[in-house]
Amino acid sequence: MNPNPATVHEALLLLESGALSSEELVAGALERADALDAELGVFISRYSEQAIAAARDSDKARSQGNPIGPLEGIPIGVKDIITTEEGPTTAQSLVFDQSSFSGDATVVARLRAAGAVIVGKTSTMEFAIGTPDFEKPFPIPRNPWNTETWTGGSSSGTGGGVAAEMFLAGLGTDTGGSIRIPAATCGITGLKPTYGRVPKDGCAPLGFSLDHIGPMARTSYDCALMLNVMAGHSSADPTSADVPTQDYTAGLGRDLTGMRVGIARMAERDGEFSASSELDAGFAELAAALTSLGAVVIPVTLPHYEVVATAGLVLMIAEGYAYHRQDLQQRWNDYSQGLRECLGMGPFYTAADVVQAQRVRSVGRDAVGALLEDVDVIITPTVSAGGFDFETVDRYWDGPSTVNLTGYWNACGNPVLSVPFGFTAAGLPLGVQIAGRAFDESTVLRVGHAFQTVTDHHLQRPAILEGSVLSAG
Repeated sequence: MNPNPATVHEALLLLESGALSSEELVAGALERADALDAELGVFISRYSEQAIAAARDSDKARSQGNPIGPLEGIPIGVKDIITTEEGPTTAQSLVFDQSSFSGDATVVARLRAAGAVIVGKTSTMEFAIGTPDFEKPFPIPRNPWNTETWTGGSSSGTGGGVAAEMFLAGLGTDTGGSIRIPAATCGITGLKPTYGRVPKDGCAPLGFSLDHIGPMARTSYDCALMLNVMAGHSSADPTSADVPTQDYTAGLGRDLTGMRVGIARMAERDGEFSASSELDAGFAELAAALTSLGAVVIPVTLPHYEVVATAGLVLMIAEGYAYHRQDLQQRWNDYSQGLRECLGMGPFYTAADVVQAQRVRSVGRDAVGALLEDVDVIITPTVSAGGFDFETVDRYWDGPSTVNLTGYWNACGNPVLSVPFGFTAAGLPLGVQIAGRAFDESTVLRVGHAFQTVTDHHLQRPAILEGSVLSAG
């Protein structure tokens, strides 16, 4: 039986040794999609023929000793609001004008140049906002850990696809938590880089000043491998930052001696939330693990939490409404219910609201910067519960909610990594997020990787994979 690598790093080692070919790796992923995707709703489009051809090209390059890329032969999924040359981008919308978005986005072109194999476009919420709409002609992404629950959004298909091993890594976008929420609920790892770290041209916008593109994979190390390729300024995106990048895998290990880790176990919104026995157990394990690795754990409180999170939500709705205003007026019923419920609030925000939200955001950013002079990273819950039952998913945006646990960091713009750290009593994954200083993804990834060297939550596999093609190595 062919080996079945669980991570990008493991797959690269097998490919380099000749124990596995890229064609075998990609074919196995596509076979798993054949077996499971009708149930899980991971893909909008699959590019099976192109992917197999690209995998064969990678194998040929290796066999001939030609130069190869750092992600050579690795199957990747791309969220379907980011353009690829293989086919149209839908944004999972009946309204989206595909003519203005074509070819490879910069981030896709960089992955392709690094040897990655694009296997398909993954499901999302419409324009990266809202909740599943069973009335629209698009896949409903279901959580591989329990198909009666949603993956969370909006990078739903990428999160589910990595968990279900239909590809080893993928691209998500994050405006209010859309990488980190599905990463947490699907038991994988996801990175929202610093705002501007990764170019976002070729990506259908939601919130112009809040949108991020980032990697999703099983491990922090895999996210670092992807960020090595994705990061860096591009003239195609005027918001991308001209800030030096580095090898984000350098320095990843188990030693956190002297690292100051701030832990904010609770967040307040109409009282305390995020308190549960599962989260308590997870934080106890987390603190013990980090201490054993040499870190100093310090309790902290996120400054101006509620107002900063609220400011981010106001800006996301206002900026999204600005982009969709005309179409919402003319094609209201063509939009999904979830998008209408969110962006339909846009006309009720005034210019004064938006200006005040920006002011609050600035104050929050400065306060977080000051806190990060006292600690090196800040850890909080990613989600307050595991999974989202479809029967109650219409309350996804109600507080206390997962969105407000993540959206704070979009308002501030800091890099944040979500990693698995336990399970609910019902067996659904839970995640914590590790936030760091602006453009200091290396420290965030260092803490996430070290934690994953002494835990195995990120390597657990949903039961749906048992009996599927290549279910064991």
